[in-house]
Amino acid sequence: MIDRVVLIVLDSAGVGAMPDAAQFNDAGANTLRNIFRARGSLTIPNLCSLGLGNIAALDCNHTDIIGCYGKMGESSPYKDTTTGHWEITGLVLDAAFPVYPQGFPPKVMAAFEKAIGTSTLGNYPCSGTEIIKTLGREHFDTGFPIVYTSADSVFQIAAHTDVVPLERLYAICQIARDLLQGEHGVGRVIARPFYGNANDFKRDNAARKDFSLTPPDQTLLDYVKQEGFLVCGIGKIGDLFGHRGLTEELHTHNNDDGVDQIIRAIQHHAAERGLIFANLVDFDMVYGHRRNVEGYAGALEDFDRRLPQILAAMGSNDVLMITADHGCDPTHQGHTDHTREYVPLLVYGQAIKADIDLGVRSTFADCGQTIADLLGLKNRLAHGVSFKGAIIDATAN
Repeated sequence: MIDRVVLIVLDSAGVGAMPDAAQFNDAGANTLRNIFRARGSLTIPNLCSLGLGNIAALDCNHTDIIGCYGKMGESSPYKDTTTGHWEITGLVLDAAFPVYPQGFPPKVMAAFEKAIGTSTLGNYPCSGTEIIKTLGREHFDTGFPIVYTSADSVFQIAAHTDVVPLERLYAICQIARDLLQGEHGVGRVIARPFYGNANDFKRDNAARKDFSLTPPDQTLLDYVKQEGFLVCGIGKIGDLFGHRGLTEELHTHNNDDGVDQIIRAIQHHAAERGLIFANLVDFDMVYGHRRNVEGYAGALEDFDRRLPQILAAMGSNDVLMITADHGCDPTHQGHTDHTREYVPLLVYGQAIKADIDLGVRSTFADCGQTIADLLGLKNRLAHGVSFKGAIIDATAN
């Protein structure tokens, strides 16, 4: 019997454009392959041993594959973080969240400003680092929070920590979340604190906080929790699911801290059954959107160096799954947003077969459905096809 599944999302680590990528201005996107090609090398032997090179054309030259591998396409008609995570856990959306390429309409901004008791600055699509360069000084002088968006369905609020204390920033983000429902129900409201002086404003990524919509239906997390099992969310997992379906939430400061928390959770909950679900956001937030190829490559290599520690912490009845929620190709031309890509699917465990090609899955939900199957849940997800039969060693189950 499988006791636990450790599910790690390498945020934005896409492995090639989906057939409909051109509709999203993403033709030719391939996050991992293009990083490898632009840099000329990528030293990730442990991910290669799980089979990543077989699905991402990374020239791993790794013949001893100890994991199962495949890639998954997204059924939901979008490429944002919330949609990706929800689909991984079995919830497929019929329509994309609303986006605002011209900024938010006057009636939305008027209601928000009335609710928070102050005017705002900005209200247009922009890079987060650029908008604080442009409006940071005016924000510092006026105290007005900066509102901006992107190609994603996000309402982002930036504020200097000396001007708007963190708790106040979080409070006005919650006000925005409460207002932005229905027609204007963006996927996420995001608190974007920053610090420093006008010559060198810096974002405080560790204090960022996401306020997602609550999932409109039951997800894998709800079902695992309902059966009395552990559901430990690491990183921004709690934020993305409206803090529902979790028995424990662990905040992280960066990828390295995220790996620390994963290892601690595996060790601390050694006697419990259930799910440890982690998001490592730096790939996307710090490197993908910033078009930092070298930084992204280095982050992949850093994670790869720590992967053996995760494997060593796991028990004989634990299963590791590694995937992503979308792409964010730092070499892609035309925009700096997410890219519509397939995501990797890597599976490993002592009770799992080795070197099994899981093929191209039609939905991220296959991952969640398989987890439900491995844990023997009474409920099955609304979407997805389990591949348990392809990976499990029947003599160990």
